[in-house]
Amino acid sequence: MQNPTAGRERLSATAVLASLPFWASVLVVMPVFVQAPWVRQQPFSACLFGLALTVAGILLSLKADRSEQRDLGALILGFSGSWMAGSLFWGWLPAHPVLHLPVEAFALPLALAGLTTRWRCAGAFYLTSLIGTAFTDLSMAMSGVMTLWPDVVTATADQAPELLRAAAAQVLTPKSLVVVILAAAVITKLVAECRTRADRLGDSSTAWAIATSVLFTTLVIDGVFLGVSLLAPSLSGLI
Repeated sequence: MQNPTAGRERLSATAVLASLPFWASVLVVMPVFVQAPWVRQQPFSACLFGLALTVAGILLSLKADRSEQRDLGALILGFSGSWMAGSLFWGWLPAHPVLHLPVEAFALPLALAGLTTRWRCAGAFYLTSLIGTAFTDLSMAMSGVMTLWPDVVTATADQAPELLRAAAAQVLTPKSLVVVILAAAVITKLVAECRTRADRLGDSSTAWAIATSVLFTTLVIDGVFLGVSLLAPSLSGLI
């Protein structure tokens, strides 16, 4: 006799894997493990991949029969904007941190306009990714770590460990710790607010659920990188 509990667990796991918030989290993580090493070696092909993502997202959203597939296409489109911005910056401008946020925000007008259209999931992903980037950059600037950014990304293999240790020491100063804690608290509050709105709206809350997932995943990734930078500076980097 089939175990109904096991059946429900399988259905639950399938539902998680098929959900847009799950894929939003996956797409937030992808730049760390896929885009970062790719851009270092082949920035031009990384940008071309961003264009391919744009086309794929648009076609899927326009031609899909089911709303879930259309929303997935919109999600891919939003991710393509973040991917292309990251490829442009880290491929050609990594030594200029003041340009990081402006480059990442190149599609901001389109994302804002899309929030009231069928592309709201694209806008939600792109905007919350941009918010996460803004908090990260602001925290680095206020803590003084950003001043080390140009030296780290242009350092030789022999110089990098010492510079990363200096960045880790900078993070451990009282001022930097306060900045990091406050930034984490604000993002946590935003996650809770997005989650509340998603729960309140029910089936029509896809964009808010994506926003919740993106912000929460960003918080986790930043926490992991902060831990690595403090415990093993030589293994970390500014990306």
